[in-house]
Amino acid sequence: MTLQTALLQGTELLDNAAVPVPRLTAEVLLAHAVRSNRTYLYAHPERELKEVEWIHYGRYLHERLGGRPTQYITGRQEFYGREFRVNSSVLIPRPETEHLVETSIQQVARGSRIVDVGCGSGAIAISVALELNSPVIACDISPAALEVARRNALNLRASVDFIAADLLSPFAGRSFDAVLSNPPYVPLHAREGLQREVRDFEPAVALFGGPTGNEIYARLVTEAARVLKPGGLLILELGFGSLDAVLRMTQTGWQDVTVADDLAGIPRVLTARLI
Repeated sequence: MTLQTALLQGTELLDNAAVPVPRLTAEVLLAHAVRSNRTYLYAHPERELKEVEWIHYGRYLHERLGGRPTQYITGRQEFYGREFRVNSSVLIPRPETEHLVETSIQQVARGSRIVDVGCGSGAIAISVALELNSPVIACDISPAALEVARRNALNLRASVDFIAADLLSPFAGRSFDAVLSNPPYVPLHAREGLQREVRDFEPAVALFGGPTGNEIYARLVTEAARVLKPGGLLILELGFGSLDAVLRMTQTGWQDVTVADDLAGIPRVLTARLI
């Protein structure tokens, strides 16, 4: 079995099962099986697979056909130009979350005291720490997620301290210049409408924000007002349809509320400054 034949057969299997982007998925899984990159597959199409490589590739295809996300199979996801390790304990970092990082870099001064709430893989905290060359505190309710984030910070040499916490509960006093968060915001009633890859494989604690999806936002806005310094920034990723609710939450006690859209024109990042 050559690399070219394996790639063609894998693409066909995935395409017949209506897996999105079947060719790209087959390339990523085959490259992972042979411990190389996708360019190598095209540079050496005649190369024969070793038996162990074929076994791994077949297993990866089987897992993907069963709905397991490609990122959990390979254990990797690129975010803001860096490679992050991921597993089923953390939400897979999405490209739209890069808008939150971009906003944070633009709005938060270097040397600020920053906390990332619900850090998951650490993608936001680590990216901001590296881009601003500033230490960041990151917290999450999941010990398993924190372990993934710690490994990513170590691999990427980012100055991030990690704390197990339910939102901002451990912090007291007005000690932070910025609170960042991509919180759980999917309404519970929307569960069955999610893609199988999301619904069945990504951690529910990182997805669902409660019956309306806005419950975590309400807690975050209240708790952020307790720990931010006057003039401190709250920077939140918005879920689809959450804008109006979060705007109402920031009507009192906040000023300079702005909203940035993502590339699809969907409101994605809300920034508010504590009065």
